[in-house]
Amino acid sequence: METKWLEDFVSLAETRSFSRSAQLRHITQPAFSRRIQSLEAWAGTDLVDRSSYPTRLTPAGQTLYDQSLEVLQALQSTRAMLRGHASAGQDVIEFAVPHTLAFTFFPVWMSSLRESFGPIKSRLIALNVHDAVMRLVEGGCDVLIAYHHASQPLQLDPERYEMVSLGREVLAPYVKADAEGAPLFRLPGRAGQPLPYLGYASGAYLGRVTDLILKQSGTAIHLDRVYETDMAEGLKVMALEGHGVAFLPYSAVKKELRERKLVNATPPGMPGLELVMDIRAYRGKPLGREVAKGSAQALWTFLEAENAPE
Repeated sequence: METKWLEDFVSLAETRSFSRSAQLRHITQPAFSRRIQSLEAWAGTDLVDRSSYPTRLTPAGQTLYDQSLEVLQALQSTRAMLRGHASAGQDVIEFAVPHTLAFTFFPVWMSSLRESFGPIKSRLIALNVHDAVMRLVEGGCDVLIAYHHASQPLQLDPERYEMVSLGREVLAPYVKADAEGAPLFRLPGRAGQPLPYLGYASGAYLGRVTDLILKQSGTAIHLDRVYETDMAEGLKVMALEGHGVAFLPYSAVKKELRERKLVNATPPGMPGLELVMDIRAYRGKPLGREVAKGSAQALWTFLEAENAPE
């Protein structure tokens, strides 16, 4: 039996929906259902009454739910103590950050934070968006920093996680500048002559946001995907070499824009192909008698005060 099965089961008991719980647990519904079935096989009895809607627990399921809350709470408390031992004398704040933000936003933000908040010891865990979210869900970090757009929410339950906004980021198309400082490629391209397109790999968060930009464009955009990766830094390097058009966060290209090495690929008079995203910090709400790490709690209190409405 795996502890994640208990976490799945607790989520199902509280949402009373297989689909909603699958979203919150960041897995597909079929995979979520298989986990519940595995837990029932381990228990040797039905835990969920599948004849009713919304979903409800059987008497055995209710008993396991009550026990699961105690078991998971005990495990969380033990993990907190173990992590406390590991960082004793350091009080290091652990951040889970998607690769793009780890390269662009995080170093600059940390510099400003040291000026306004004070000295801080940190550990950066750079991951893809899905794994960064799971790091938070599984208790493997103090703070998650990620992009947010209403079309691509992270599906973190507000009853279990809290959020503060750290700023905004603009995603737009950029290309190498030619000798005169003009775009090497100009959008929108032509049906018979599509522009070389440097895209994000399937499933990448910024790729889904880019797809939304292109879908909502009032002008037909003609692109030919010639390269893909899941990292914005990888796309930037290819764009700097003149390989095509890449949609990149402003924080990743601001230095190259100042130096006129990259320029916006949208010509004057054409509606802007850009989208504004939030940059947000998330953390799990302390449960029961669980106490957040001292430095992490102090930082969160500071961020909340900065984010408070005037």
